[in-house]
Amino acid sequence: MLEKMKYLRIPLPDSIENLKRCGDLKGAERLIEMKLQDPMVPSVMKERLLLEKEILSRYETEFPYSETEALDLIRKEIPDFTEDELGFYMDRGNACWHMINGKRHLQKAFCDSLKKVYPEIAARASVPSSASSLLDDMVQEMKQNGKAERRIRIRQTLRIKDEAFVPGRVLVHLPLPAVSPNMKDIRILKTEPEAVIDDENCECRTACFDVFLKENRTFAAEYEYTSSVTYHDCDPSLVTQKLNPQKEEEPQIVFTPLIRKLCGELKGDETNPLLIAKRFYDFVTKNVIYSYMPQYILLGEIPEYCASNLRGDCGVQALLFITLCRCAGIKAQWQSGKYVTPEGTGNHDWAMFYCEPWGWLFADCSFGGSAWRAGNKERHAFYFTNLDPYRMAANNALMKEFTVPKKHWRIDPYDSQCGEAEYETRGLRHEELIFECDVLHMESV
Repeated sequence: MLEKMKYLRIPLPDSIENLKRCGDLKGAERLIEMKLQDPMVPSVMKERLLLEKEILSRYETEFPYSETEALDLIRKEIPDFTEDELGFYMDRGNACWHMINGKRHLQKAFCDSLKKVYPEIAARASVPSSASSLLDDMVQEMKQNGKAERRIRIRQTLRIKDEAFVPGRVLVHLPLPAVSPNMKDIRILKTEPEAVIDDENCECRTACFDVFLKENRTFAAEYEYTSSVTYHDCDPSLVTQKLNPQKEEEPQIVFTPLIRKLCGELKGDETNPLLIAKRFYDFVTKNVIYSYMPQYILLGEIPEYCASNLRGDCGVQALLFITLCRCAGIKAQWQSGKYVTPEGTGNHDWAMFYCEPWGWLFADCSFGGSAWRAGNKERHAFYFTNLDPYRMAANNALMKEFTVPKKHWRIDPYDSQCGEAEYETRGLRHEELIFECDVLHMESV
């Protein structure tokens, strides 16, 4: 299925695009079916239309709240929140919306997004401060010791919700840590039930369960690894490499006119790869506002989305940074999995870029951006070339097929962080599954 994502870059027929923009999803689906039956429509367009059918099927779940429902929802936490306020944040793009049946509907995480980005909204909602010294303490540890290592044990599970379960064959994938510049000494301790385990060097590593179920059950993988990161205080005068043409990867890492123009504007006459990458990092961290995103399959060309809207979550920001780097002639790569602390875990994406004499360096634009908004210049500077050890990296590239491929569309065709499941007849959606990831042990090495 992943190879079909390349058709995303093909424009839709105007009649379908117009209905989609108006929120007439059923009308757009009806026209798609008509064109799929039309022998005059070329096969390449039919592939694009089949992809669009999958995209359209996800909108109503992703954008469930009318403006009235959204206002009622946020007033449960902030009773004096006004209609004008909601309109203000929608106009700014900080409360993501889409037309559904002719009316604006808000993305399911819009309220959490506002509370995360705006401290004044979080305060009005009586959200406890999330301020923590964990990252600042880690910055100091790495500067003093030159590196940091954590030995981490995790149990990750997936279960089909009982209301979505039907007896039969089930194919399940759970992500596993993969060997990379910051992951080593990986041990898969056990899986429940028995699973096919990918090679530890796999770019998108999983445990794959292929079983026939008469009754519902939990799928689990327990593993441990060492997250090891070296501190870099890179002197630009020591850079030994030159800029070299880099490859595009459709449909996302593509040097569109917008990307080329933005790259040229930020790069200017600079030829030092480290300084150029720093300009890209500064642009993303200082100008792109963090915002929870709809499913990535709904965003179109993600780096362009980020550059034109100046908003995005960790993966959207990482993709803009990676694409700008490659456009400028700097090798850059995706990495993702989990952000892991003794208190818990969360899905997270970040970037790697290559610069001699140091080799692979890191850039975490979302962590850098939050540090910048908090006025923490030291932490902002740290997340360019450095990474903390609170990570589990399962993906060392974007949009890589599973070793045991799925038959149906993945929940996330670009990445693997929580897990995937499918029946023989259809793929299961995120809202039909229960995901858990527990930190069983963490210690300094």
